[in-house]
Amino acid sequence: MSASPAATECLICHTDNEEEAQFCSVCLAPMSLTQESVAQGREPCMISVIGESNVGKTVYLGYLLDMLSRRAGDYESVPKGPFSINLQQTVMTYLAARMFPTKTPNEVDQWHWAYAQVANHRDPNTWYDLVMPDMAGEAIATELDVPESYAVIRGLLQRSSGIMLLIDAAQAAMGNVQADFFAFKLMSYIDQLSRLRISDKVATPIAIVLCKSDCCPQAFDHPLLFAQTNLNRLWNLCENRFENVGFFAASVIGSIGYGTDQDENVVTVPMHSAPRGIIEPFEWLLTAL
Repeated sequence: MSASPAATECLICHTDNEEEAQFCSVCLAPMSLTQESVAQGREPCMISVIGESNVGKTVYLGYLLDMLSRRAGDYESVPKGPFSINLQQTVMTYLAARMFPTKTPNEVDQWHWAYAQVANHRDPNTWYDLVMPDMAGEAIATELDVPESYAVIRGLLQRSSGIMLLIDAAQAAMGNVQADFFAFKLMSYIDQLSRLRISDKVATPIAIVLCKSDCCPQAFDHPLLFAQTNLNRLWNLCENRFENVGFFAASVIGSIGYGTDQDENVVTVPMHSAPRGIIEPFEWLLTAL
């Protein structure tokens, strides 16, 4: 009687897959994550970057990874596998050509994933194994409206040691309630996943990142006050249900121009990069873990 083929457990949803599988048969997460985790001999720390479509998740995460690979402040990262470099390479290549990256596809097997080891030079004996995927905003919206539509999103948020919630500060400053409502729904979803009693609060550290804050300097001046004023629904939920939330302002693009594409549609053009507040939410999360 022949032996059963070896099974490999998915790092995200714990489903057993065939050893040669490239993607999980259930959540479609890349099995290379499991292979790297086994090689390191320890469970990685997952940080999920979430937010609605067009908020800037791809640019923010790509820029953060690139800064870490070039030693940002006290931190630097070592990518574990070439696949972990694809996102930062894509983002930096597009921005150098004065273009924004294309939208992240809804198909999970088309997402960029990063597995990196991050070191703090003030504590050289401590390394963090991080798994950070670039999730599609439209896929996140679908999961909020129809839970369990994307097993990978649910699994990631359940297993995340820390979360970055990106919000379009420019929209919020103009009175657009969509930014507040989407963040409100996301935090409610995270609260629901925790399955805690009303008397208990979610302990997972969550960094609220006010993106595109170059368009509204008041967000940089007082991120917390900005959230209280312009994202009041989100702020109240954070006060009531979450015990470890930090508010930060960030921006990547220094100035925006306008042009036309091949179909004569008006498109925004990133004229140059001027990163500000990119590393601070990440540092805060690592400290809070």
